[in-house]
Amino acid sequence: MSDSCGSHGCATPAASQSPRYRRVLWAALIINLAMFGVELAGGLSSGSVSLLADAVDFFGDAANYSISLLVLGMALTWRARAAFFKGLSMGAFGIFVLGRAVWSAASGTVPEPVTMGAIGALALLANVSVAAMLYAWREGDANMRSVWLCSRNDAIGNVAVMAAALGVFGTGSGWPDLAVAAVMGVLALTAARSVLQQARAELRPVPAHA
Repeated sequence: MSDSCGSHGCATPAASQSPRYRRVLWAALIINLAMFGVELAGGLSSGSVSLLADAVDFFGDAANYSISLLVLGMALTWRARAAFFKGLSMGAFGIFVLGRAVWSAASGTVPEPVTMGAIGALALLANVSVAAMLYAWREGDANMRSVWLCSRNDAIGNVAVMAAALGVFGTGSGWPDLAVAAVMGVLALTAARSVLQQARAELRPVPAHA
């Protein structure tokens, strides 16, 4: 990924203000809010940490899409500040998931795998649809890139949740669920680092030419 204008920066303002991009963000916001409710209920009923983690992630993404809609059309500095805030929230999510996994490991909870798998498949369909809609803007500024990374990471996480459901079903143990939750937490921290780095670069003053 390059921060230079030569790779994608020059096209970002026009792209970020396009009516199509705004419509995609609204669709992503609605999908994420709906899936937050579904996964929260499913995570609580099944006792799955990975589903609860994914539910929190859906809620965080919905908030991120709301922020992205708010700053569309604003100067790059404001979009970078929004991306910096989103990067911090992604990092906070990662820390929360890791902490929840440790707590569940200590309590010895075994989730219900059928509910995990079914809701994981529904969440995967939702996130693949959002990621496909956002694919064209994956190389934009830090704000646009953070939106793409959230959707990409969510789709990866959903596949992992489904694999964890199979693991729980086959072993009768909660460890597959906890392992996936831990991976999701690390993935969120990695994405947060990427977004924060680009946002900091975009917030640096441009050197004046002699």
